[in-house]
Amino acid sequence: MIGGVASHLFTAFDKEDFTERLTTHQLLNTFVVPKNYQHIPALVFAVKEINENPKILPNITMGFHIYDSYFNQRMTYRAALNLPATLIPNYKCDTQKHLMAVIGGLDMDSSLQMADIVGVYKIPQLTYGSFALEYTDENQSIPFYRMVPNEAHQYTGIVELLLHFAWTWVGLLSGDNHSGERFVQTLKPLLFQKGICLAFSEKTLKTTYLAEYYAMYSQWIQSYHVVMESKAKVVVFYGETKSMLGLRTMVALGELENVTKTSVGKVWILTAQLDFTALAFQMSMDMQVFQGSVSFAVHSNVVQGFKAFLRVQNPFEENGNGFVKQFWAEVFLCLFPNSNTEEQASGTCTGEEKLEELISSAFEMNMSGHSYSVYNAVYAIAHALHGMLLPRTKYRRVVEGGMRDLQMLQSWQLHPFLRTVSFNNSAGETVSFGENREVEAGFDITNMVTFPNHSFMRVKIGRIDLEAAPGQKFSIDDNQMVWHRNFHQVPPFSVCNPSCPPGSSKEKKEGEPFCCYDCAPCPQGKISSQKDMDECVACPEDHYPNRDQSQCIPKTISFLSFKEPLGISLALFSFSLSLLTVVVQAIFIKLQDTPIVRANNRDLTYTLLTFLLLCFLCPLIFLSPPERVSCLLRQMAFGLVFTVTVSCVLAKTITVVLAFVATKPGSRMRKWVGKRLASAIVFPCSLIQMGICTVWLGTSPPFPDSDMHSVMKEIILGCNEGSVALFYCVLGYMGFLAILSFVVAFFARKLPENFNEAKFITFSMFLFCSVWISFVPVYLSTKGKYMVAVEIFSILASSAGLLGSIFFPKCYIIVLRPDLNSKEKLIKRK
Repeated sequence: MIGGVASHLFTAFDKEDFTERLTTHQLLNTFVVPKNYQHIPALVFAVKEINENPKILPNITMGFHIYDSYFNQRMTYRAALNLPATLIPNYKCDTQKHLMAVIGGLDMDSSLQMADIVGVYKIPQLTYGSFALEYTDENQSIPFYRMVPNEAHQYTGIVELLLHFAWTWVGLLSGDNHSGERFVQTLKPLLFQKGICLAFSEKTLKTTYLAEYYAMYSQWIQSYHVVMESKAKVVVFYGETKSMLGLRTMVALGELENVTKTSVGKVWILTAQLDFTALAFQMSMDMQVFQGSVSFAVHSNVVQGFKAFLRVQNPFEENGNGFVKQFWAEVFLCLFPNSNTEEQASGTCTGEEKLEELISSAFEMNMSGHSYSVYNAVYAIAHALHGMLLPRTKYRRVVEGGMRDLQMLQSWQLHPFLRTVSFNNSAGETVSFGENREVEAGFDITNMVTFPNHSFMRVKIGRIDLEAAPGQKFSIDDNQMVWHRNFHQVPPFSVCNPSCPPGSSKEKKEGEPFCCYDCAPCPQGKISSQKDMDECVACPEDHYPNRDQSQCIPKTISFLSFKEPLGISLALFSFSLSLLTVVVQAIFIKLQDTPIVRANNRDLTYTLLTFLLLCFLCPLIFLSPPERVSCLLRQMAFGLVFTVTVSCVLAKTITVVLAFVATKPGSRMRKWVGKRLASAIVFPCSLIQMGICTVWLGTSPPFPDSDMHSVMKEIILGCNEGSVALFYCVLGYMGFLAILSFVVAFFARKLPENFNEAKFITFSMFLFCSVWISFVPVYLSTKGKYMVAVEIFSILASSAGLLGSIFFPKCYIIVLRPDLNSKEKLIKRK
C-alpha cells in the first residue's frame, strides 16, 4: 500500500489548550483549496494505470490510503501516525494495511513533520514540494526522495530572469517562517552579486488560529501599501499555499481600501510552491492585478488519459474517495442530499456538473507540476517494488509464498531500489533520482494571462533545463510575454533611478543602496560607451572622445605640409623671397663692375646672397613629411645656412670698420682689408657651428616622432629635436654672432661716408635679433604643427629682414638712381 498526505483542505482553528483529543468532526472553518484537489486524482490515476498494466507488479494489486494535512502541524502529525499503524504507535490491528512508502507533503513544514514519524519506521518518503538540499544534509536519516528539483535552481532562475529584463530594483515578499527566512538569506547575496538591489523586503504574516486572521487586517493593508507605493515594478513572492491565500486576501483588501488612487501595475514573480491557489470564496476575486505575472512551476508534461479520468469523476460513486463531495460542493456551489450544512447554495449537486466548465482559478484540467510529481512518485514506488521482486533478487520467494509472505516485506528494504530506480513514464520522459535523491527535472517558466471572468491561462514562455549546456540552462521567449495593461505590452523598467546615458558614469549616493546613484559626466579625455558604466575609461592614444563622450574616434594624422592653406602660404612666401633674392643677385652680377657692387667685398656679397637664397629655401624641408632624413636635414641645414649668413654679415661689418681705419695715413690695417679678412671670419665661425651640429648628430640626433597629446583630435607628426640643449646651443651660437654683428655695426654706423653700409647692417641685425628673441617664447607656447610654422616664419622673416635692410638700398641706387652709382659720390665726404 502507498500512503499519501495531501494538502487540499484548509482550516483555521480556534486556539487550543491541548486538554482534549482533536477529532476530525471538531474541525471548524474548513475550506477546500480546489486547485490542490488535483493531487489526489493524480495519485489515484497512477495507481489505476499500474494495476491495469500487466508488465508492472503482475499478480499484485497496489492500494493507497490518503489523509489530509489541513495545513496544520497537529493534523499533519495525526495523519502521519495513521499511515503506518493506528493512532496507537507500533500496534497493528490487522494485516491488510501494509505500508511500503509515503507520498507527501506539499510544503517543507508538512514534509519535515511527516518525516518525524515515518522516519522512525524508515519508511521511504517521496515529497512533491521544493526543498533545499541543506535540510537533508543536516540529518541523513530523513528518508527524503524529492520528486522536484533542488530549490537552488529556482534561485538561479529568478536571478537570470531579473538580469534578462534588466530589473535591478525589486521587492521581496516571503513567508514568515523558516523557509521564508532561508529564501531571503539565500537570495539576497545572489542578487547583490549581480548588481540587483531590494526596494523592500516584507514578510507575509504567519497565521495559525482563527482569531489571528481578524487581527491581521491593518497589517495586510500596511503591507499592501508598501508593495504598491514602491517604485519597484517587480515583486518576487516566495511562499507556500497558505502564503498565496494570504496574498490574494491582502490584494483584495488593499484594492477595497483604495490605498493607491490609481491602478499600479506590478510584475509578480512567483515561486513554484505557490501555484496560484485560492480558497473557494476567493475564486470570485479579481485576478487583473496578477496579469502578466511570471511563475516558476515544477516541470510537467501531458499525461495521456488524465483529462478523461477527470471528466468521469462523480461524487456519487462509492469508490472510497472521501474528499470529492466537499470539493464538489464548494466549487459548484451546490448541496448534496442529506447535507447537514446550513450554508446557502445555488442548488442540489447532481453529479452531472463538469470539471472542465470551472474557471481556471478554481480547477485546471491540465496536469499541474505538483500533480505530475505525485504521478511520477507513484510510478517510482511501483518500479522500485517491481525491481525488488524480480526473480534474480532474494525477495522473489515472498511472491511465490503468497499474501502472507508479502506481509513480511519491510518498507526499509525498498530504499536501495528507490535510489537506483529509472524508468520512462507515459509522457516519454525519463525519471530517476540523482546523487542527492532528487529528480533533476528543472522548472517551467509560465506567464499568466487573466480574463474578466476571474479565470486565467498559463502560457509556457521558458524553461530551466538542468541538462542543457552551461550558459543555456535558462531560456525565455520574450515574444510570448503578456504584460500588465499599465505597461502597454512593453517590458517595464524596474530600477531605482534612470540609467546613466553613455558619456557619464555612476556616482554613489551617500546612504543609498548601490543601485541608487547619480550620473556624473565623464572627465575630459574619457568616455563611457554603454549605459550605467561604473567608471569612464580613457580612449587609446590614437583616439579621442566624441562630443558626447560616448565613443572614441580615430585621431587624424596631421603635419604641416604643402597640401593645407598654411603650408601653401608659407611655401609661396618662401618661393617669392627666393625669387626676389635671385633677382637681386642677377642685378648684382650684371652690374658687378659698378662702384656700389664692388664696395664692401663683392665676393662676400655674392656669398651672402647665395646663403640668403638657401635660407629662403630651408622652409621647404620643414614642409616635407617628417621622416628620418628630413628630420636630420631640417635643423642641421637651418643652423649651418644661417650661421654662414650671419657670419657673412659679421664679416661685412668688420670690413666696413677696417676699411675706414685703413684709409688713415700710416695705418697698418690696410693689409687685412680684402678677401682674406672675410674668409678668416666666415670659415672659423661656420666651422664652430658645424662642430656643434656634428656633436648633435653623434650624440642625440633629431628623429621622427608623433605627438598624441598636444591636440585632442590629432596625431601630430613631427621631428623630435633629440637633444634640446644642443638645439638651443645652435640657436644661441647664431644669436651670439648676430648680437656681435649688431654691436659692431652699431658703433660703425656714424662713420663719415656718404654710403655707409654699417647703418643698414645695424638695422638688419636689429630685426634679426628681434625676430629670434621673440621666437623662443612663441615656439615654447605653441603646439603641434604650429611650432613648425613659427620656426618657418622666423626663418623667412629674419632672412627677409637681412635681404631688405642690406640690399634694397643698393638696388634702389642701382636701378632707380644710377646717377649715385659712381666713385665720386661714394668717396665724397660730408
